[in-house]
Parts: sequence; C-alpha cells; structure tokens
Amino acid sequence: MGTKQLKGSVDEADVTRADSLAREIFSDIANKWALLIIECIADRTLRFSELRDGIEGISHKMLTQNLRMLERNGLVDRTVYPTVPAKVEYTLTEPGRALRVTIDGMCDWTHAYLGHIEESRRRFGD
Repeated sequence: MGTKQLKGSVDEADVTRADSLAREIFSDIANKWALLIIECIADRTLRFSELRDGIEGISHKMLTQNLRMLERNGLVDRTVYPTVPAKVEYTLTEPGRALRVTIDGMCDWTHAYLGHIEESRRRFGD
C-alpha cells in the first residue's frame, strides 16, 4: 500500500494556496455528501439506489454529482454491467478506503464530543 509522490511542483501540494491541486482535492472531499457516501459504502459494494436509501436527505442530483467527483478523484470505482436495465455498482478504491479511516476518526470525535458541543451551543444561545 504505497502512495504516489507528487510529480508537479511543491506548490501543488500546499492546501493553503488557492490555486493548488491539493486545495482542489481538499475542497472536493471535504463536503458532507462526499464524507457520507464514503462512510456509507465502507467495505461494501453498493448500487446507486442502496446509496440513496442509506444516506437520508441526499437528492438524486447530489448523489450523482458526488459519485462522479469521487470517481474522478480515484476514490470510488464504478462498475457498469451490460444488463437491461444497466446495473451499476460502487466500491471504494484503496485511496478511498484510506480516507475512510480519517472519516471514521471524525465520526469517533463527533461521538466523543457531542455532549460538549451541545452544551456549548446551549450557552451560546443556539
């Protein structure tokens, strides 16, 4: 399980630069739908309808857009079977599974600090 080294300039890996590839990738994956899709797929292979049913509140359009983005960034594999109607399945790639470890950590953090955040919001007036 190796990672590929950046072939471009060091600036491309700098997330603080607005024009860097790293910032673009970070922007792509750091949205609620992408994170939820990755968490929902987990170690499984799912069809579009299973994903839509597994993520409450996601629209057909948002699921489609985010799956395309995740596929473009190499985090999700899309397999189309030549059937009528077409059968399409989604699985996480190795980089997608590696990102899921981080997402799981974020979920663990949320569970650990949920009470603290709720109390802070009450004090703040939310």
